[in-house]
Amino acid sequence: MKACKKALLLVDLQNDFCPGGSLAVPEGDAVVPVANQLQEVFALVVASKDWHPRGHISFASSHPGHSIGEVTEVHHLAQELWPDHCIQESRGAEFHPQLRTEKIQKVVYKGSDPAIDSYSAFFDNEHQRSTGLGEYLLVQGVEDVYIMGLATDYCVKYSCQDAVKLGFKVYVIEDGCRGVNLKPGDAVRTLAEMRAEGVQVLKSADLVKSSG
Repeated sequence: MKACKKALLLVDLQNDFCPGGSLAVPEGDAVVPVANQLQEVFALVVASKDWHPRGHISFASSHPGHSIGEVTEVHHLAQELWPDHCIQESRGAEFHPQLRTEKIQKVVYKGSDPAIDSYSAFFDNEHQRSTGLGEYLLVQGVEDVYIMGLATDYCVKYSCQDAVKLGFKVYVIEDGCRGVNLKPGDAVRTLAEMRAEGVQVLKSADLVKSSG
């Protein structure tokens, strides 16, 4: 087992979640320089990618009569309906072109089951299937997971929650995230929720300063 106490998790820094993408998060590309800077601070960097097949259950286009932004029920779970995004092998599913990728040691793919959505980098939304990320981090000896990416109120939130449940000490890097904010203030409320669940919220400067 390798001795590596902490890891940086980059959540879904993909073209479709950045300006010009089909599901663009406002200022989503602003977190890419933060990701590049922080990679220098960590010996272990991992990343997740939304990796949807065509016709995925989360796409509004898969639900005739429904529109983007509506919520429907799938397998007894509320399912937000999104534009088609991060389709496997498409440009939209690629990492943002300015993201440095040479230090990323593992990429996990989520949302590849056409019938189940997967916000978390660790599990699908029904917790039926693991992406293997939790197991990988344990083998690497990771105890502390630092999480940033897109979007605060969805994939970052659920990744943080699952990491806590798996027993990791979890930090979210506030300036390394941006929110969808379907309802105004969603991202701010999400950070408060995460604090209440034991996630520590910090800024990238705190990490850069402590490593200097």
